[in-house]
Amino acid sequence: MVFKRLLASVGIGGPTIDTVLARPDVRPGEQVQGHIDLVGGETESHINGIHLELRTRAEVETEDGERKATVDTGAVGVSGPFVLAPGEQRRIPFAYPLSMQAPLTAAWGSPLPGSELGLRTHVDIGGAIDATDLDPLLVHPLPAQQAVLDAVHTLGFTLVRSDVERGRIKGGRQELPFYQEIEFRPRGAYAGKMKELEISFLADAEGVHVVIEADKRGGLLTEGADRTGGFRIPHQGGDVGAKVKQQIDTLVQRRPGLMGDLFG
Repeated sequence: MVFKRLLASVGIGGPTIDTVLARPDVRPGEQVQGHIDLVGGETESHINGIHLELRTRAEVETEDGERKATVDTGAVGVSGPFVLAPGEQRRIPFAYPLSMQAPLTAAWGSPLPGSELGLRTHVDIGGAIDATDLDPLLVHPLPAQQAVLDAVHTLGFTLVRSDVERGRIKGGRQELPFYQEIEFRPRGAYAGKMKELEISFLADAEGVHVVIEADKRGGLLTEGADRTGGFRIPHQGGDVGAKVKQQIDTLVQRRPGLMGDLFG
């Protein structure tokens, strides 16, 4: 059920706003369709503008370690100035272009634990900015991303959780101020070779860069080490399973300190 929200900046008797998504299910690079309903309050309201913004919660580095913080990006205007008369009902349609590199929040038809993403509606009314609650998005993988996740699962890895990190992947063409890590735990043949495996995606119009990081187990006389590798696949996929297996096997065997060009 959707409830209209009173704009806090004008208090009791002011206008209400209600953002409605046509459907919350979307893929990276698609447009989020919906509309914004406003109902005038007891007096005339001067709306200076309305915009939408993408919001997530990301791990942020601080002096005391890491903490979760909200990160907003991708502001898109959906309306210029107008006057909302008392009791007037106005509907403003929108189509928000979701980045190709938006974090995934669903996998295999279920919510992906640890990551959240949604739209916030910001209204400038009388010079004061008011924002609605988050309208969550279910961002499903692109076909090439799904092929990578399926390949990892087939090799015996179990999904644990995901995280959104504020920062940049070194060498990557990154659109957003954050990136996602999807964490798996090894089973079967890889159980004794690493503690965990992390997958990150950087998609663009031509394909998807896949970054894989293996937290390798240490032995009695050796320390564990993080090994990172990567490859690129087209949106049509191809033999993704073989690429994933080859990359993971290479990371397991690689000596510490040896890392190729992830985006070559």
